[in-house]
Amino acid sequence: MKTKVFVFLFLLIVLAGFHTVNDSLFEVPKGWPKPQHDFLKKPLLKETVELGRALFYDQILSRNNSVSCASCHSQYTAFTHVDHALSHGIDDRIGKRNSPALMNLAWQKSFMWDGAVNHIEVQALAPISNPLEMDENISSVVKKLNATVQYQKLFYKAFGDSAITGERTLKAISQFMLTLVSSNSKYDSVMRKETHFNAQENRGYNLFKKHCSSCHTEPLFTNDRFENNGLPVDTSLMDKGRYAITQNPKDSLLFKVPTLRNIEFSYPYMHDGRFKKLSDVLKHYSNGITHSPTLSKELLGPIVMTSEERVDIIAFLLTLTDKTFLFDKRFSYPKTFFSDPAKD
Repeated sequence: MKTKVFVFLFLLIVLAGFHTVNDSLFEVPKGWPKPQHDFLKKPLLKETVELGRALFYDQILSRNNSVSCASCHSQYTAFTHVDHALSHGIDDRIGKRNSPALMNLAWQKSFMWDGAVNHIEVQALAPISNPLEMDENISSVVKKLNATVQYQKLFYKAFGDSAITGERTLKAISQFMLTLVSSNSKYDSVMRKETHFNAQENRGYNLFKKHCSSCHTEPLFTNDRFENNGLPVDTSLMDKGRYAITQNPKDSLLFKVPTLRNIEFSYPYMHDGRFKKLSDVLKHYSNGITHSPTLSKELLGPIVMTSEERVDIIAFLLTLTDKTFLFDKRFSYPKTFFSDPAKD
């Protein structure tokens, strides 16, 4: 009996060596709602997050090894891109939508502008298989990873054996993305009573609560719903949003409400990147609304803002910039991994 107990305890110690649950990988900020992701059933593991970080930055996920997740989701621009309105894939192919900023994903029920993906553990499969993005299939990715000694080592550390599968690959990427929490902007410092808004920021905050907070709800600055925000349809794209997924006329022109956190760095704005400046966005809500049957009820009446008030709102929006997040080395390019000869 003692021998069995000893063996059991030994196995637990060995497994703990492979799977290090690290509470510091994810913490719910004080006053924030409960995440949608169940961390009790699916905890973050240090080794799996490290594997996911390497995969996120590796071009091996694309058909011709030229595009990575980070190609469209740069840390320094809130994990999106800013050099073009629509996402670009392999062979300079142009996508149909602007790349969404990646942060605070644990609180989201669905992903993508149209909610086509409803579980973060399979989210990465969408860009990998999209012909306009990575144009690859997961079985081919697995073959390439299996041919890499360094990945065999990382999968062994993450899962206790060196078996590389599509499911494990997607899970690792999702675990890394779940760590992308932005909660340390000036706004957050004010909410924690560590500092104060200046007069202009405070005016902007009050105007924001009056005109914007119903869709961009604090503290995540999104209500995680789909809304028609009155944009006229781009006749070259003819993108009807969530309707393409549900085929329900009530979902026509509905797109997911994006977070406004780090909005200073996540331009261009809207699902098609049509606006380059925050001032253009606010002008749209003041006098650019296109009415249609599915228009958000919050936009049925006019939103009256003077030019000075728009400037004040922008001053507040700039307090949502989280430089700790934008330069956090835990989320950055893993130089050590990519400089290892075994990776090639």
